Amino acid sequence: MLLISVVICTHNPREPYLRRVLDALRAQTLPLERWELLLVDNASAEPLAPLWDLSWHPQGRHLREEKLGLTSARMCGITAARGENLVFVDDDNVLRQDYLETAVRIGGEYPWLGAWGGSCLAEYEAEPPPELRPWLAGLVVEKLTESTWAKLPTWTAAAPPGAGIVVRQKLARHYRELVGKEPLRLALGRSGKVLASGEDGDMVLSGFKLGLGAGRFPELELTHLIPAQRVNVEYLERLYEGFGISGVVLNALYCPELVAKPNRLQAMQNLIWRAGQFVSGQDRSTRRIRWAMRRGRCLGIRQLAESGFFKRQNSASPHRIT
Repeated sequence: MLLISVVICTHNPREPYLRRVLDALRAQTLPLERWELLLVDNASAEPLAPLWDLSWHPQGRHLREEKLGLTSARMCGITAARGENLVFVDDDNVLRQDYLETAVRIGGEYPWLGAWGGSCLAEYEAEPPPELRPWLAGLVVEKLTESTWAKLPTWTAAAPPGAGIVVRQKLARHYRELVGKEPLRLALGRSGKVLASGEDGDMVLSGFKLGLGAGRFPELELTHLIPAQRVNVEYLERLYEGFGISGVVLNALYCPELVAKPNRLQAMQNLIWRAGQFVSGQDRSTRRIRWAMRRGRCLGIRQLAESGFFKRQNSASPHRIT
């Protein structure tokens, strides 16, 4: 069996970025015959298969997923993957030369892990403004200094980010089945201009239910290419609004009792909250991003209401999503 399936999900990629992603994969120390490369074109305006030559890889394949959304694209990749482990690589992730070889080694040393990842180093096209630096962690930027792992049925700092996440085939297949049974999971992950997230956390948390842990290791390292349009307050507002939505949906999936029902006083509560932010002395960017996250939570609650989640919660047999 192949050791690894590298799955790149992309929608209208930037040519220079995807070129660097593929060049880094071509330079991997793990021999080509031990891994496969799957490039999933997620409804790009111009089909990618005629534009990107994968013939350099004996196990390279183009896939096309017409349903827009990162989760749908990943389901396509999981279905086609033949490797013992899957590595999800974004179209702006440049892997260190030994990334795949290190991923295989860690998987062998920690057989109880279901998902693992590492450091994400930032390469900015434009230097971020100082007032936005406290929020740049949302762009998946972190250099690790020590390893951490956990095997707990709850969220943990050991849970790896989606950039370069390594997932065992067993967990990937299990996660695909869960998505097929519960459409609410498709609300997680980016879809076009909607910057939702949480699909990685969903996959990791579903692994805990299988008795599989998660970990992060500094020797697994990639560079995250960040274009100039992602280091402004408008983009970060959209990003953190997506975090707010995703947090609500993840709670609905794993801790439904923590999800507050919508109430008629919500608009007044939001107004009071915003007034408190103005008098707190916070800078304008911080106020905007904090409000975006709160707005996202409200939107997430609305999505749950429209899906019938609260009606199921109130039924005689409480609905539990597993």
